[in-house]
Amino acid sequence: MKSPLLRFAILAIFVASFSACGGDDPTPQPPAKTAEEIAVEKLTGTNGSQTWQISGGGSVTRDGRTVTDLYTDFRLVLNSSTARTYTSSNTNDLFDASGNWSFTDGTFTKFELTGSKPAAGREISFTQTGDNLRLDFTIPAPGARINGVFAIAGSYTFNLKKN
Repeated sequence: MKSPLLRFAILAIFVASFSACGGDDPTPQPPAKTAEEIAVEKLTGTNGSQTWQISGGGSVTRDGRTVTDLYTDFRLVLNSSTARTYTSSNTNDLFDASGNWSFTDGTFTKFELTGSKPAAGREISFTQTGDNLRLDFTIPAPGARINGVFAIAGSYTFNLKKN
């Protein structure tokens, strides 16, 4: 008959071997997001489409003066689900109704919109914090005419709210 000490040693080796073979697999982690993916998500949300608007506490300034009343119902929808597109409404002829957007620098803090309206082709700096999106851009006097008037030239700040 085998001694209890030998049985205990065999059992201990068996348990140690079984434990070393692995246990619960750790939950696989998704790959880290790139700086571009993070920036896109700031503009378009986690589902690939985000509406930003003046309603709900937003504001617009031009050269430091409040002009929110000219853009009361302004809306900007930024999409990234299939292509980087945008639509806008109530823009007082500053933005095109639709087009594409793209980043303008490697830091992914600036973008531009396609189109023919004064805001198109301008470098737009953005800062997104929580439910707020701040857009800063300048429209120089040459080429900033609407109906022959230099009415919209200036430095703009749009403080938009998430819809």
